[in-house]
Amino acid sequence: MIAETKRLILRRYKPEDAQDLFEYLSDEAVVEYEPYRPMTFSEAEKNLAWRISTDEMIAVELKDSRKMIGNVYLGRRDFEAREIGYVFNRNYWGHGYAAESCAAVVQQAFAGGVHRIYAECDPRNERSWKLLESLGFRREAHFQKNVWFWKDEGGNPVWKDTYVYAKLHDE
Repeated sequence: MIAETKRLILRRYKPEDAQDLFEYLSDEAVVEYEPYRPMTFSEAEKNLAWRISTDEMIAVELKDSRKMIGNVYLGRRDFEAREIGYVFNRNYWGHGYAAESCAAVVQQAFAGGVHRIYAECDPRNERSWKLLESLGFRREAHFQKNVWFWKDEGGNPVWKDTYVYAKLHDE
């Protein structure tokens, strides 16, 4: 186990998570702002193998039902920094699970000596940046048309904006 909160267990991924992972990675609404499309079960199984192999992906499980409902990503970056991200099953949105799990991960990272944690999100993903603000992150940048994940029918990149949020250890 990585951490425990009042309602959640944060842990490494395991092979038994395949169905729960597929449930949310196959949902178009869940992956709308992610750099990947909804996954088939086979794709989710391959993705799970990668999640099992890394300690940067943290599975979020409900204590009461033992259901895995989402994940927090905490990627290592230069200069004692980490990048945080999160994706949750749509059936569990609006219950504070993302905030609860991210708060625990942020607290643990800072306690472990991390200097800075940042996140990037699509400005249209209001739920995401409001979550970051509720955790004390501040908006540092608004990059305009700086990335693209997809191309249109003509083969042209579909550019999108990015908000960058961050929080320092001593804040």
